Amino acid sequence: MQLVRWIVGVTLFLALLFLSLQNADPVTLKFYHFWSWQAPLVFVVLIAFAVGVAAGLLAGTMRSARLKRQLNRMRRDQRKTAAGAAPALDPAAVRYPTTNGPIDGV
Repeated sequence: MQLVRWIVGVTLFLALLFLSLQNADPVTLKFYHFWSWQAPLVFVVLIAFAVGVAAGLLAGTMRSARLKRQLNRMRRDQRKTAAGAAPALDPAAVRYPTTNGPIDGV
């Protein structure tokens, strides 16, 4: 899986590189009439790509941090339970539902 990720990343990088080299004409970016910026299309495409990558990494980092907090909370609750807060369940005493028909009810 790691190899596939590298192959896709290198392919995407090369595609953007060749796209950028073919489109070196100057372009003007305008934000209403307050601000304008002229730069080669190469930089505009690469900046847009970098902003997208940064947004993706930020979203992934935030999700990872949320999952880490959730895992720590679950471990803390498990330690409290194992410390004697609640008796352990006997697996033989647990009853599981049985069905004769389809599970999804259709």
